[in-house]
This record gives sequence, structure tokens and C-alpha cells, in this order.
Amino acid sequence: MSSLRPFHLAFPVHDLAAARAFYGDVLGCREGRSSEQWIDFDLMGHQIVAHLDPGARPAGHTNPVDGHDVPVPHFGVVLTMDDWHALAERVEAAGITFGIAPHIRFKGRPGEQATMFFRDPSGNALEFKAFADDAQLFATEQ
Repeated sequence: MSSLRPFHLAFPVHDLAAARAFYGDVLGCREGRSSEQWIDFDLMGHQIVAHLDPGARPAGHTNPVDGHDVPVPHFGVVLTMDDWHALAERVEAAGITFGIAPHIRFKGRPGEQATMFFRDPSGNALEFKAFADDAQLFATEQ
């Protein structure tokens, strides 16, 4: 298997200043290029781009996953367990409300993972997860 390459994701935000504060200050993303219409961020080695859409509204759909209503769509990164705990503490300290609080999903089953969901100021849902064993990332139940 080849080494992983950074992904690119562009998404709408209703307020670039709020996006800059959230992604830069709360999540710790380094800022790249920007204009009056968009901002590039380095999300743990991946390029995400917040594009201004003053009418942007969060999606309201959810799907049930392991007893929680998971927002669709959502995006995020698979972290190390230490980085996941540090991010959970940083998000909580910033006063951001978790949509799904940090917890262990699929406990004792294939694919067991730490996960948390929260939204940016424009309502975009983010999920960050971690595995005690990264080999479980694509594990299936037998």
C-alpha cells in the first residue's frame, strides 16, 4: 500500500472571521493562503478550505451509529489516542458544546474507537476519532 497523501476538502461557512478563530485558535490549524472569500487551513497535514457562503446552513440529517445520532455529513481526522484526548480537552476548555460527547464506540467489538462530534460556528459537523490499535480502522464484524 502506498503512503497516505493529504486530502483536500472545501466546505461552506457563513463567517470567515468565526471560521478563522475556530479552526485556527480552537483546533490549532495553521492558516495557509486566504482571500476575502476563502481560507486554507492545515488540519493535521490535510488541506481544508473554508469558503464564504453567507447563506450556509448546517445539514440536519442523522444516522444511528452505536446508540448515537451521527450527523451527516461530517468530517475529521483519525488521531493518536494522546492527541484525541488533548483535542477533547481543548474543545471543552473553549466552551464548545459536543454534539456527541467523547466516548468509546463499539466497545469490546471490532473497530473499537474513541470518538467525539462537535460543530464549527457555521454548523459543519466534525468527528475526531482514535483507535488503541490502528489496525482496527477498517475492521468488520465476523
